[in-house]
Amino acid sequence: MSKTGFKISSILLCLFVISVGNSCSKWLIPETSYGELPVPLAPDYSDYKSWAALPDKKDLADRTPESYLKDEQENAAVDVFYLHPTTYVGRKGEDKWNGPIHDEKLNKKTDEGAILFQASVFNGAGKVYAPRYRQAHYHSYFSKEKTNADQAFALAYKDVKTAFEFYLKNYNKGRPIIIAGHSQGTNHAEQLLKDYFEGKPLQEKLVVAYLVGMPIEPSSFKSIKVCETPEETGCFCSWRSYEKGYYPRKHMAPNNFAVTNPLSWRTDSSYVAKEKNEGTVLRKFKKGLKIGITDAQVHQGLLWISKPKFFGSAFIRFKNYHIADYNLFYANIRKNAQLRTKSYLNENKKSLK
Repeated sequence: MSKTGFKISSILLCLFVISVGNSCSKWLIPETSYGELPVPLAPDYSDYKSWAALPDKKDLADRTPESYLKDEQENAAVDVFYLHPTTYVGRKGEDKWNGPIHDEKLNKKTDEGAILFQASVFNGAGKVYAPRYRQAHYHSYFSKEKTNADQAFALAYKDVKTAFEFYLKNYNKGRPIIIAGHSQGTNHAEQLLKDYFEGKPLQEKLVVAYLVGMPIEPSSFKSIKVCETPEETGCFCSWRSYEKGYYPRKHMAPNNFAVTNPLSWRTDSSYVAKEKNEGTVLRKFKKGLKIGITDAQVHQGLLWISKPKFFGSAFIRFKNYHIADYNLFYANIRKNAQLRTKSYLNENKKSLK
């Protein structure tokens, strides 16, 4: 493909999906070793500004792409603890391994991308809590300086733990919990489940976990299983979206990654036609849901989809739909979170009284 063609494809993909990660912007690699410069100031989770979303705060997690979809947070019986993906790619004149949470431009990017297009999925099922955290720089996933990267991720997870503990102490009040994340957020969510849920009393409060955009092995947890049916609770769902026929680098078959088909909510390899896709959100959230844009099928540890069909999509040459993992199946995820919530509440009527 020519440079011009590549640029056009990039622009169109950005119009299609949320602008998270490095996909729609140039990223700048940190040039110093971790620790040579002071880390960004730690968040204070008693301050509303340290949260991208709270149920009693006006934020972009309150939005819906259609008027008939309602923000149900006020009367919701469960909570959603959502962790956003990487939105920090650095900036000219800045040399940090972790993103500052007091950076207004960075926060706006996070909110107008991940919070609007992902966290809002869950406002029909629960009260949405989304902490800001000193996320690891996007380059941390590719850096050969593993020590730097590990320390960046460790600092990010430290914030996530602090936020979750503050949430448990000040907000939760014994309510059931949905854990959700994407990309870097999923990495932290996976560890959160191991540290606070698995084999602990809080596991009984787990409605479901959506661990999206990163490879998760079924054996990652000892007692939290992969969801096998649409209404099952206390389990986790996971998928990574690629165009049908495409294998990412270093793909080995067979592999043991857990994959949930978000059109059937099962893990078998049955093909599910696009007619079952109840709504995708494109770049303009307020334009509403686009029905039947793509299908889905589990294949060798991947979620394969047909190339999405919408105006301008003919120019897209990308086959990795990572940043659209939520966009593509927005309505189906929303409906499923509501179904599992209802199922959990019905199963636990006596204990919740």
